[in-house]
Amino acid sequence: MANHPPENRERFGERTRLVHAGRDPSDQYGFVNTPIYRGSTVLYPTTDDFLNRRAPFPYGTRGTPTIRSLETAWSELAGAAGTVLTASGLAAITIGLLACLKSGDHLLVPDSVYRPTRGFCDGVMRRFGVETTYYDPLVGAGIAELFRPNTAAVFTEAPGSLTFEMQDIPAIVAAAKARDICVLMDNTWATPLFFPPHAMGVDICIEAGTKYLSGGSDLLLGMTSANERWWKPLHDTFYAMAICAGPEDVFLGLRGLRTMALRLKEHERQALDMARWLAARPEVERVLHPALETDPGHAIWRRDFKGASGLFAVVLKPASMTAVAAMLDGLELFGMGASWGGFESLVTPFDPAPFRTVTRWDAAGPALRFHIGLEDLDDLKADLDAGFARLTATK
Repeated sequence: MANHPPENRERFGERTRLVHAGRDPSDQYGFVNTPIYRGSTVLYPTTDDFLNRRAPFPYGTRGTPTIRSLETAWSELAGAAGTVLTASGLAAITIGLLACLKSGDHLLVPDSVYRPTRGFCDGVMRRFGVETTYYDPLVGAGIAELFRPNTAAVFTEAPGSLTFEMQDIPAIVAAAKARDICVLMDNTWATPLFFPPHAMGVDICIEAGTKYLSGGSDLLLGMTSANERWWKPLHDTFYAMAICAGPEDVFLGLRGLRTMALRLKEHERQALDMARWLAARPEVERVLHPALETDPGHAIWRRDFKGASGLFAVVLKPASMTAVAAMLDGLELFGMGASWGGFESLVTPFDPAPFRTVTRWDAAGPALRFHIGLEDLDDLKADLDAGFARLTATK
């Protein structure tokens, strides 16, 4: 076997590229994986080297071989000019916004956005003089009507957080490009395996490595990638702020990368099966999953996406929160936690109505978000079946 990484990996299949991306055993004494490099101080052999910062990694905040491995691999996977790694998914979102906005700018954000993103826009960005307008996530090409002379960026998220509206990313990109407006996207649900962000015209893309890159619910990590136009502003903003990811988390991200395609496809298969099973339940009013033929966003999903992850939601028929609690509190296999993307199944109740400002959340009953893990589906269905019996029995 050659002692260097294969060149021109685009000729290989997806799984082959995931195994080899960002890896060079010849740099690591032949070991398969890039090890964990911990450190802040980097020593220079001469005064001239120090004064000119002549080193691959001049200081710990500027990266390590471990960080470079994952940055390189993720850029290849996402089709990006470059990637920076942050300490969380939310940090990845904030660094992307700060890279393309300044005081006096106007930002457009979908009403269905991840709630911490909304919190950052309404808090920090407002204090910094950036005005945020929330828009209907289904507006599509109509986004152009919301542009102002000072509109600098459009944030997108497909599907929407919690409520799974499917945004028409190509239409939004086309409208924004006509005005030289930066398009950002939170692509955590699909990852670049199911939606290639930069090939679809997205300028700055965010993924939470905490989710499917990890696969084990055991790390906090964010990836922000950019195309050629926006790579330098993103890179410079990141260097100025040094929002660094931890070495152990980066190493675990690299390890998870190698099996992500296999896990995602299994999450997709399991979740679609479960979504169809839930759609047939008498307690369920509707299922929010864009890969289902009955979903309003299915046509866009089928046109633009290569797959679907394990995350979706359901709206129940009218029921009290006491009944919902009876259902959820007695579940044996479904955990109740705010994250997702790991091997375990999760379910959480939610109500976006209090923080929606543009679109009305109109639901017949309570809503539940599911992440379907890698357990046996029959066991998961039996657990939910017992839960629905408790829901029905409780007033």
